Amino acid sequence: MPLPEIQHVFVLVLENRAFDHMLGFSAITGTDAETGKPTSLNGLSGNESNSLNGVPQKVTFPADDSMPVDPGHEFLDVLCQLAGPSAKFQAGASYPKVDNSGFLASFARTCTKDGKQCETSEIMKCFSADQLPVLNALAREFAVCDNWYASMPGPTWPNRMFFHGASSNGLDHSPTVAEIALWEVAGFAFPNGDVFDRLAGKGLSRRLYAGDKFPMIGALKGVKCADIHPFKQFAADLKEDYPYSYTFIEPSYNLSQDYRQSTSQHPLSDIRLGEGLIKATYEAIRGSSIWPKSLLIIAWDEHGGFYDHVIPPRAISPADTAPRTGHNKYGFTFEQYGVRVPAVVISPLIPKNTIDHRLYDHASVPKTLELLFALPALTNRDGAANSVLPLLSLAAPRGDTPAQLPSPAPPLTAAAAAVPALTYGSAPPETARPQDSVDDGNLPIVLQAAMHQDLEISPPAERNNIIARVAGLKTRADAANYLNEVAAKQQPQPAHAGAV
Repeated sequence: MPLPEIQHVFVLVLENRAFDHMLGFSAITGTDAETGKPTSLNGLSGNESNSLNGVPQKVTFPADDSMPVDPGHEFLDVLCQLAGPSAKFQAGASYPKVDNSGFLASFARTCTKDGKQCETSEIMKCFSADQLPVLNALAREFAVCDNWYASMPGPTWPNRMFFHGASSNGLDHSPTVAEIALWEVAGFAFPNGDVFDRLAGKGLSRRLYAGDKFPMIGALKGVKCADIHPFKQFAADLKEDYPYSYTFIEPSYNLSQDYRQSTSQHPLSDIRLGEGLIKATYEAIRGSSIWPKSLLIIAWDEHGGFYDHVIPPRAISPADTAPRTGHNKYGFTFEQYGVRVPAVVISPLIPKNTIDHRLYDHASVPKTLELLFALPALTNRDGAANSVLPLLSLAAPRGDTPAQLPSPAPPLTAAAAAVPALTYGSAPPETARPQDSVDDGNLPIVLQAAMHQDLEISPPAERNNIIARVAGLKTRADAANYLNEVAAKQQPQPAHAGAV
């Protein structure tokens, strides 16, 4: 099959949602991408359940726009979710048998640990199609992949790395501030490089957009301050000559406020804001002159602790690191996929209402770029991965793709409707839980991105002081102060009075 006429690839990665949680009740039917026959999405019947202390809880809908507590999704949390609350992991050994039996048990532990009053049934709630009109419109209009998995059974950072390097360089956990201050001071790197290295080696350009000043991609080696462009410029940039072969887009996270009012679709944020980001991304590309030769992939980095009924299969290890070396904490061998996540693939070369049951993980993004632009594989994982290019099967771009998508749904409850309208980038300045530990989820990764930029813009003589400053951060308030300081360093300095 000849390669499609694609010159521009866009990838938007959102946060922490399982496939069933987002699309399980969408009842989408369509055409099988492989066979051309009628097919249905591998979603929910309503009879799927998990048990806690012998009491079953079925999946239900609707889901709430935001969660009362962040479900656990670290390596040991996912071990419980996939293999049950009594599962143990032995370093260097095969992952225990997966039966998806521990989602309720894991969430009960999270609620107990955080001291929150929350119903364990929250983790079984799923969205109805009318709650996510933007995502459902794209899934019906283009291709939806119902067999796309997180690249490893664990948290955000190692999973996001597979989009860039088909590997996490052995990282199997969320690092602490002490870790990020000691390793990868020049930026997180991969044994075999990343897709940006490969593209540069072919003379191809890339572009990075973000909703925050310090996106996680800013922690990568080779990413400079000037490489990060605010997403608010995205649509305008596309109206000009747009020469970039690959564009990666990060949402806003607003970590100072526990993700609230962010566009990331993190469980603590209002999911409708992420729907707005998806809509804005699609409509900017659709309204540009490069639309006929563009491909947009939208995926979620990991499942965020939410229930999914499909048992993740075993995976091929990237084979670029060894257990218990470097960044490897648990001795994980990367031979097990994480939980299934949503993914939609968008191009005018894709037939309407396509459903793809083929196996994917985040390494399918590097694989797609490698086939499209004749790049060598990075690891064994992307070497064996499926590309999404066979989905682009039309000989000519469709003329019926929507110029606009539906607006995000209204709030689910009257109480939510009474809250002032949420707007992109409108986060209040105060820090939530200021005295809590700085080693909190994704915060150390954002601090690494900030430290990376701080080292770039500061005199070399300050290097050791900067590293020591970051290593000494203890609380979320400390982190907020440091991030504000780095942001201030980046601002143009006003001219002195009387200067010529």
